[in-house]
Amino acid sequence: MRGFVADIEDMTEQNSDFRRVLYTGKQLQLVLMSLAPGEDIGEEVHPDRDQFFRVEKGNGEVWIDGHKTKITSDFAIVVPAGARHNVKNTGDKPLRLYTLYGPPEHADGTVHVTKADALASKEHFAGQTTE
Repeated sequence: MRGFVADIEDMTEQNSDFRRVLYTGKQLQLVLMSLAPGEDIGEEVHPDRDQFFRVEKGNGEVWIDGHKTKITSDFAIVVPAGARHNVKNTGDKPLRLYTLYGPPEHADGTVHVTKADALASKEHFAGQTTE
């Protein structure tokens, strides 16, 4: 089978890795994320790609170009290319979410167990897809 089909809600809620790339296509990438209480993804700007987040479990805040919004389970977030953004867990339990990058951002199969692992890594998408 080509593509990706799975129970994304269950996979997201069970994920404990800071970042886990599930699927990489030529134009789209699916990534699970888990933020510990008080942790954030780190302020960033993707000048050439859009990003979508879906919160499955937990509480937090998202900043997009200086505008802060509280988020919780079932929230969707769209960050257009060029927007400065960050997501932070403000709750006392892990914030579980998934994100879609278009086009891909990370190397296919990337797993960063912790944010420190992600910060130490130099990996980026270089054209290798899942299939």
